[in-house]
Amino acid sequence: MTDAVLSFALLGALLTITPGLDTALVLRAAITMGRGPAFATALGINAGALAWGAAAAVGASALLAASEVGYTGLRLAGAAYMIFLGFRMVRAALRKSGDIDEVAETPAGATFWSTFGRGLLTNLLNPKVGAFYLAVIPQFIPPDADPLTTGLLLALVHDVEGLLFFTVIILGAQAARGFLARRAVRRAVDVGTGTVLLGFGVRLGLSSN
Repeated sequence: MTDAVLSFALLGALLTITPGLDTALVLRAAITMGRGPAFATALGINAGALAWGAAAAVGASALLAASEVGYTGLRLAGAAYMIFLGFRMVRAALRKSGDIDEVAETPAGATFWSTFGRGLLTNLLNPKVGAFYLAVIPQFIPPDADPLTTGLLLALVHDVEGLLFFTVIILGAQAARGFLARRAVRRAVDVGTGTVLLGFGVRLGLSSN
C-alpha cells in the first residue's frame, strides 16, 4: 500500500503542477476576488476530484465510460457550463469601465458557496477528469485492498498536493496584489481565464471521446 501511495503521489504531483483549467480558475479567483474566494474555489475543485476518485474506485466511472449516451450528455453539459462561465467572464471584463490605474474592489456576491460551487461543478461536469481517474486509480489499488477506501485515499493524496499547489498560487497572487488588483490587470485576467474556459468548453463539446 505504501508503494502504491508513493507512486501515485509522484504521478499526481507532476499532473498538479501542469497548468490547466483548475489553475486558471484559482488564479483568477485570487486576483479578482481575494484569498477567501480563491481557497473556496480550490476546495470545490478538490471536492470534485475526490468524488471522481470515489466513483472510479467503485466502478461508477466505468459505467459512464461504457455508456455512450451518458458520457455524451455529461460532456455536452460540461462544455455548455464552461462556455457559459467563459462568456460571462469575457463579457463582464469588456463592459467594465474606469481608470486603468484604479484599484477595483472585490465583486459583490463572491460568497464561499458560490465560488466553491463553481470549482465543484467545473470539475464534476468534466468527464475527462473521470476518465483520468478511471484509467489511473485502479492501476494503483493493491489486489488485497478495499477499492473504495484505497481509491478515496489516493484521490485525497492528489487533493492535498493540489491544495498545496493552489496555496502557493494564492499567496503569490496576494503578495503581488498591489499590481494585480489594478482594474486593467483584473480585466486582462478575466479575459484570459474566460478565453481558456471557452477554449476548454468548445474542445470538450467537439470531442468524440
